[in-house]
Amino acid sequence: MEPKFLTPGSGYPLNVLGDHMTVRLAGEETGERFTLVEQTNEPGTGIPMHLHENEDELFHILDGQMEFTVGTQTITATAGTTVFLPRNIPHNWMVVGETPARTLLSVFPAGAEKMWQELSDLPAGPPDMQRVAEICARHGVRFLPPSD
Repeated sequence: MEPKFLTPGSGYPLNVLGDHMTVRLAGEETGERFTLVEQTNEPGTGIPMHLHENEDELFHILDGQMEFTVGTQTITATAGTTVFLPRNIPHNWMVVGETPARTLLSVFPAGAEKMWQELSDLPAGPPDMQRVAEICARHGVRFLPPSD
């Protein structure tokens, strides 16, 4: 591995079903130890309830607000809040409030960026959710039905 200095704008952009990400460090740059992503999303952007079988996630909110549901608990995370989501724990998130949210997302170990790249490569327009679910399942991510 080589040291890295990440200047503003470095990395590569992905649009994952409306989640705007910039992969700042990919697994091949970290010995597959972790992936670092910067997200900037408008209010209303979110990911439905799901779980990761292979990765832990760490969100650090830089600007804006995000609502996280983890298991049965829902919190609103504001700038300065860090949220740790261990693997196999159902969770979702949505940007709330009036302004965009900017977050740093660290994923341990690396690998989720490969799934996100596949999802970003899907054709524009309404997503084929069966195809999305197949891609995610191959990478150990499962979407869960909404609870009542």
